[in-house]
Amino acid sequence: MAAPGWSERARELLRRMNSFHSAGSSKTLCLPFMVAGQQVGHVPKHVADCLHQYPAVFSVSQAEEAPAYMELNKKLTSYEQRTAAVQGLLKELRALQAFPCLKEWRDELYSVRPRFCDTPLFSMERAATPLLGVKRYGAHLNGYTWKNGQMYMWLARRALNKPTYPGLLDNLAAGGIASEKGVRETLVKECQEEACIPVDLTVHAKAVGTISYTYEGANGGIYPECQFVFDLELPEDFVPQVGDGEVQEFYLWPLDKVKETIGSSDFKPNCAMVALDFLIRHNYIQPDEEPHYVELVEGLHHTL
Repeated sequence: MAAPGWSERARELLRRMNSFHSAGSSKTLCLPFMVAGQQVGHVPKHVADCLHQYPAVFSVSQAEEAPAYMELNKKLTSYEQRTAAVQGLLKELRALQAFPCLKEWRDELYSVRPRFCDTPLFSMERAATPLLGVKRYGAHLNGYTWKNGQMYMWLARRALNKPTYPGLLDNLAAGGIASEKGVRETLVKECQEEACIPVDLTVHAKAVGTISYTYEGANGGIYPECQFVFDLELPEDFVPQVGDGEVQEFYLWPLDKVKETIGSSDFKPNCAMVALDFLIRHNYIQPDEEPHYVELVEGLHHTL
């Protein structure tokens, strides 16, 4: 059987990264996660079965005529109370080795809120967010340059000691947005730390939109994510340097090579989506030439 072509690989990537929306997913079995009357996530059933044993923090509604949902204890009324209670329980569950994702504990807090523009209701450990299916945000940079009239893109290869996706291709710089951090603040930080891009270059990065997706992890967690995407045209003679050790090396590739790698097992999936978005926006992929153009575009912007 012939290997699938680029278009099929790209569409399969998008199907995987939006698997929570697919028929047969656990979406209908998940419990809405409510805080102060607002939904902020989706809790897998096996997680809800565990968490409802800790009523001082979590509870499951028992109403007969309404769908069940999980919520934080209503006595936890402030950001500080909620954060402390959830973090305390997560540390206890980590010690009990209750969920595999807690082995990736990072001591990094992520804000939990209905929408990015809303005031955070509490914060929680980054590694635990799939347990509650709360939305995570990040900032990704497409670094590109021109040589002899042809556009090239800089890609990074992740270090082999990274806890997730070790050794895979990544965008030039990227990182999750931690609690109390801004989008561009995160971008500047990651550019400096990962690729040694000076601030006087990073300030020229252009915000070009977002990509959104939700997938189910191998261990049953739910991953709703939104990445803020930036483009930065770099001088032809600029070469990124390994900074904090999260990257092992950088490559400067023509766009045809980038395109062929999208959908392959060598590319971190969400970073491949960011690269695909770049190719579409820069007219490298044309609607008259790609029959599945609309499907590709829609797959990059699938929100809950």
